[in-house]
Amino acid sequence: MQTHTLWSAYRLRQKRRNALLRAYLARRKLSPPARAFTAGPDDIRLFCCLRNEMERLPDFLKHYRRLGVRHFLMVDNGSDDDSAAYLAMQPDVWLWQTRASYRDARFGMDWINGLLLAHGQGAWCLTVDADELLVYPDHDTTPLPALTRQLDAAGQDVMAALMLDLYPEGPLSGALSLDDLTAFDAWGYDWEYQPRYGNISIRGGPRKRCFFRERPDHAPHLHKTPLLRWHWRYAYLSSTHLLLPRRLNRGFDPRHGLMTGALLHSKFLASSMDRAREDQHRKQHFTHVEHYTRYYDALTDDPILAGPPTATGPTAAHLEALGLIRRGSRGTKSDETTAN
Repeated sequence: MQTHTLWSAYRLRQKRRNALLRAYLARRKLSPPARAFTAGPDDIRLFCCLRNEMERLPDFLKHYRRLGVRHFLMVDNGSDDDSAAYLAMQPDVWLWQTRASYRDARFGMDWINGLLLAHGQGAWCLTVDADELLVYPDHDTTPLPALTRQLDAAGQDVMAALMLDLYPEGPLSGALSLDDLTAFDAWGYDWEYQPRYGNISIRGGPRKRCFFRERPDHAPHLHKTPLLRWHWRYAYLSSTHLLLPRRLNRGFDPRHGLMTGALLHSKFLASSMDRAREDQHRKQHFTHVEHYTRYYDALTDDPILAGPPTATGPTAAHLEALGLIRRGSRGTKSDETTAN
């Protein structure tokens, strides 16, 4: 048993070192912003990789500015809409650009890890997609700078978040803006402890219920760790679903009693039907493309996603009452080292 544990720790350590090497090399494929990045040690930095997200960017920036983010480090991966031009005009955005393969960069995480390595050391860093809006208990009155001070005081250096799919109450084609995404699944989420990385895997929501009923193990993972105080030894492995060292994946483990949030996921706008066709052609977004063929086909058929678990009004108070986000009973910083 001890030999197995030591071997597992060694393999994870090597995996983390490989991710850091990839991150260092991936930065060379990014065209840097016109001005050098500068921030104070207590400033929260937001990191995001995107392509063709112009319809979401105004709401995205408005939401996170309201939460107190003043530094956006963005990677544009060959947008052919107005995303790059729009972001280049924003005074609080630093924009890197690349046309390299999103898939070959481990779905953009090599680029994000590279920016975190260069600009995240010692700071609270938030890594999200352009279709994810973070909410947490009292987020309307407690901006992120105040929240991270609370987390520091509680000894909590990570905050996990459930990716909560939002969808319209009628056909997908009726969702023309984020205001039309009023529905979500209030229950039906499966939690499973995964010992390799020490994380809680969460699956559920309309994608599992509507598109992966026959193979629920192929449904997308909904557990993420988007917010943490960064260290140069850290690395994301799979989107923000998994990190190394493995202790950073403990955010949903109820034994630690940590605060959690939710990422309101605005994937299911009407435009997602056209994007499904494009993604199916480009084959840049999933490791096992064959698992998602029926999913893409179903999206293009203008589905109605509402079902028995559907609720409306995904406010933070509502999500907390449902147990989908939690205030946390205590904050405990693990004594585990960063060796793995």
